[in-house]
Amino acid sequence: MRYAATALEALLGAIVEILAAALVVAEIVILFSGVVARYGLDHPLVWSDELASILFLWLAMLGAVIAFRRNEHMRMAAATSILPPPSRATFDLFATCAALAFLLLIVWPSYQYAQDETFITTPALGLNSVWRAAALPCGTVLMAIFALLRLTRAQSPRAIAISVGATAAVVALFWLAAPIFHQLGNLNLLIFFVGVVAATVFAGVPIAFAFGLAVFGYLALSTHTPLMVLVGRMDEGMSHLILLAVPLFVFLGLLIEMTGMAQAMVAFLASLLGHIRGGLHYVLVAAMYLVSGISGSKAADMAAVAPVLFPEMKDRGAKPGDLVALLSATGAQTETIPPSLVLITIGSVTGVSIAALFTGGLLPGVVLAILLCFVVRWRYRGDDLAHVKRARAGEIGRTFVIALPALALPFLIRAAVVEGVATATEVSTIGIVYSAMVGLFVYRRFDWAALKSMLVSTACLSGAILLIIGTATGMAWGLTQSGFSRSLAAAMTGLPGGAATFMAASIAAFVVLGSVLEGIPAIVLFGPLLFPIAKAVGIHEVHYAMVVILAMGIGLFAPPFGVGYYAACAIGRVEPADGMRPIWGYMLALVIGTVVVAAVPWISIGFLK
Repeated sequence: MRYAATALEALLGAIVEILAAALVVAEIVILFSGVVARYGLDHPLVWSDELASILFLWLAMLGAVIAFRRNEHMRMAAATSILPPPSRATFDLFATCAALAFLLLIVWPSYQYAQDETFITTPALGLNSVWRAAALPCGTVLMAIFALLRLTRAQSPRAIAISVGATAAVVALFWLAAPIFHQLGNLNLLIFFVGVVAATVFAGVPIAFAFGLAVFGYLALSTHTPLMVLVGRMDEGMSHLILLAVPLFVFLGLLIEMTGMAQAMVAFLASLLGHIRGGLHYVLVAAMYLVSGISGSKAADMAAVAPVLFPEMKDRGAKPGDLVALLSATGAQTETIPPSLVLITIGSVTGVSIAALFTGGLLPGVVLAILLCFVVRWRYRGDDLAHVKRARAGEIGRTFVIALPALALPFLIRAAVVEGVATATEVSTIGIVYSAMVGLFVYRRFDWAALKSMLVSTACLSGAILLIIGTATGMAWGLTQSGFSRSLAAAMTGLPGGAATFMAASIAAFVVLGSVLEGIPAIVLFGPLLFPIAKAVGIHEVHYAMVVILAMGIGLFAPPFGVGYYAACAIGRVEPADGMRPIWGYMLALVIGTVVVAAVPWISIGFLK
């Protein structure tokens, strides 16, 4: 039985990966063709955005399926990781059962939602909207199948029985308590959106499914709202065309790593600064700033820079713990650098101009970089550089010429958005085509064999992100309909001290949210509630966006709960315990920088038109 389950999973997984990879390619071709037709040929393709939107929901759901199969949905494993292996394995099975419970609960509502879409026809192509909406029940069923196959492969029948029994008992207990929940009113918000979310997240249930279980339970057990509403909100959250930038920028990040563009930039910076005390640490800060301006994905940024710099830095005497500490700090520092996925998400869920966010995000990253460099200078003031050879002017010039095509890419992306050549979604395709051409004809590095795995990884990461956005959108809708947003707005606007107190409370809240929920889920859940309040108390939306992003970045990359820190350790192949002590100096610099950015709005909005 276990052998048959493994064979079936491999077959289904291969089919889904091929389809998802093909969808990523199709989206790139469709959007780039739209840019060329509109700007180059002055003949817009009126159907391109519509077709891209139809395919996008399929890409999001199939990507979520791949992430589920690979067990790569975002989760908070800090609590379960300290348990002994047998207990940890049982909790992993419980997380699978909890996800399976959510999937089984929404299969029928998602089918009903897709069936209702048969009455809608798309305006440009004249297609029945069911072709798009069918992605929701299909993706749900596929994830449920992979959950069942994972359970059949588990080694311990006793652990399976405990996990399945516990999940069934909890679901039954909540279902029997429905009459009680109907009488509790808004106290249900605390039970489901705090209690259920906290319990499932700390038990290791992936964040998307923890959110989904909470909002499903709230709607089904304490309201009379049709459950199709949850699926509709998930659809709305996942299929916003602006979010198509997520998979495209993820793929762009993988592409610049594969073509050698990232290595070329790092080599130039190393030749420029490698001879001074702590020189390669400055290079790490600068390289993360530049690469963040290209990829938009923190994991891709760190994976592009660390393998290039860490070996040389270790040869010069740097301690592995300090390297991973600085890598984590630069991950938090560069969260505002366009085209950050968090910036794109904020623009999507709050309506703030993405072009303005892209412009406003550049200088806050510089402020934090300067403060990190002060810490580097203090720590490495006594370095012995007798064995380090200073690069000659000719060598610096040569590495600059080699790096020039790569250095031009961030400026090309920003210019295309600001000058109106392409939207924030379309501009990623310009970067992809440019990077492919540079890799093929300039650096002559293009690994065709790695292309499929890059496309699948793109779909996987994007699906994990987008499913969180979908379920968090449902939760945000539930909070809004309950009147919670109005109560929160009244409480926050009534804080003594006005804008300053509101900003301080927001920084503290988003540091915590960043460590528990990560940036994108936190901003989807609370952005629509807090951004209007910020505007009401007189804070510019772009300024507020920069401050909360920096605060979330600190939470995301600060141990012991920040999952970004553990990602940096994995990429740098360093034990997490080694970086715990040296990271706090860098984190202090980031906190000071965030306070400076919060206190001086010009840093964020000074260059806005």
